[in-house]
Amino acid sequence: MAPPCVWTFSKMKEFKSKLGKEKNSCLVVKRGEVVTIRVPTHPEGKRVCWEFATDDYDIGFGVYFDWTPVTSTDITVQVSDSSEDEDEDEEEEEGIEDPVPVGDVERGSRSSLRSRYGEVMPVYRRDSHRDVQAGSHDYPGEGIYLLKFDNSYSLLRNKTLYFHVYYTS
Repeated sequence: MAPPCVWTFSKMKEFKSKLGKEKNSCLVVKRGEVVTIRVPTHPEGKRVCWEFATDDYDIGFGVYFDWTPVTSTDITVQVSDSSEDEDEDEEEEEGIEDPVPVGDVERGSRSSLRSRYGEVMPVYRRDSHRDVQAGSHDYPGEGIYLLKFDNSYSLLRNKTLYFHVYYTS
């Protein structure tokens, strides 16, 4: 999978002011939660683009690609506790007959279920409270981008997230 193009810019106040007025561009990622924004590829687009910022504190962010065929071009938001993600992975793996052995991803062993996902950019904590984080990625084919905002490491603080996701041709 080709790497994304990423950058930052410093017009934080203008960015938050603009998105604060728009519907569905601001949400709270509670302590211990992971929010996944599912962005299907669009037939008229060739690239997905994202911009985001937070108030006061950093947040984990990563991008993945699900090769599942697109049935709707609606962008959806999924919220889960970090422990729920682990439980779902275990349930999915139990339902597979004779999977490739599950083990350390660094050694290359993983279940066949996971092969439908590609990693565009791993989750790392981003200083989104200091600069607006932005990026883009050329579509590798039809599927759904998974933009993960990870606050699972935070025991005390909720994070206010401002985001803008769009496609270009």
